[in-house]
Amino acid sequence: MNTIVEHLVSTIIPVYNRPQLLRAAVESVLAQTYRPVEIIIVDDGSMDETPRVAEALSAEHPDCISWTRIENSGPGPAREAGRKRARGEYIQYLDSDDRLLPRKFELQVAALRDRPDCGIAYGTTRLIDEGGRLLQTPFKWTGEERQSLFPGLLVDRWWCTHTPLYRRSLSDALGPWSNLRWSQDWEYDARAGALSTALVRCDAEVSEHCSHDGVRQTSRADWQRDPARLRNRIQLLQALWRNAVRAGVPAEAPERQHFARWSFATARRCAAVGLADEMQIALNLTLEAAGPNGRGAQGITIFRLMSKSIGVVATGRLARTIESFGWQPGDATLPQSFSRC
Repeated sequence: MNTIVEHLVSTIIPVYNRPQLLRAAVESVLAQTYRPVEIIIVDDGSMDETPRVAEALSAEHPDCISWTRIENSGPGPAREAGRKRARGEYIQYLDSDDRLLPRKFELQVAALRDRPDCGIAYGTTRLIDEGGRLLQTPFKWTGEERQSLFPGLLVDRWWCTHTPLYRRSLSDALGPWSNLRWSQDWEYDARAGALSTALVRCDAEVSEHCSHDGVRQTSRADWQRDPARLRNRIQLLQALWRNAVRAGVPAEAPERQHFARWSFATARRCAAVGLADEMQIALNLTLEAAGPNGRGAQGITIFRLMSKSIGVVATGRLARTIESFGWQPGDATLPQSFSRC
């Protein structure tokens, strides 16, 4: 790792085939009222003119922008390549289709200096469209005062990748980004939650999440029938639960019951496409999260017996068919969740 430069904020921008959006993201960092900053662009094997744009931006601002190119590997490895090059005392991750608001670094660095016990500062994120029109603020749970990442992470990644500012010391403690193709940022923050990282919130809007028609990792593909995405989801669920246990999420936390329902729903979806091993992992997670007094154990027993009797796929498809008629969320499913459990 590089020698840390005191006060410097390192902004890491992974990018794949987004030349114009990249320019807007970089401009939002250059517009920060805070200095010093550095910008590290990591081109994730783009097939268009994005590398030329990254090179041009570096040439225009050689004092604060550098770029590198890696073989297409996904957002996690791209962010990790940037993290290894970063020199800042503070670390900012920014996806190429999102933007920072001008006072973000000024406010969040000040908050971390005032609160040396905190490893992350965050603020309110806005949701905008491609034209910059405001769609929602606050976006997700970023308007709420929260002291820790768990137990909320068992329900949703309740902020965006660009919302937090991390101390470099915390980033180093978390270690490398994973190569999960989807939700690698959620897994990353779960590790921070496992360390009981304290949060400090700035009561201000600090970033913009852009809703657009272009391709993004969270695009609404039919992941419920995609084996690759379902396997990825199982890996995420395992990581969330493992880190929640380390964080000491109490047995009575309603987020645990939500997570149990979510895991059971994922088990049914895995069964429907024949992922028997993944189904069993999700069922085990369901029982662990629900705890000895949790509801649903009988339903899981019946589900397992049916899978042995009529087969995993038939059981999963039957369960999905039943869900499609008059599905109602249970009272253990928290309304803030993006997921339909």
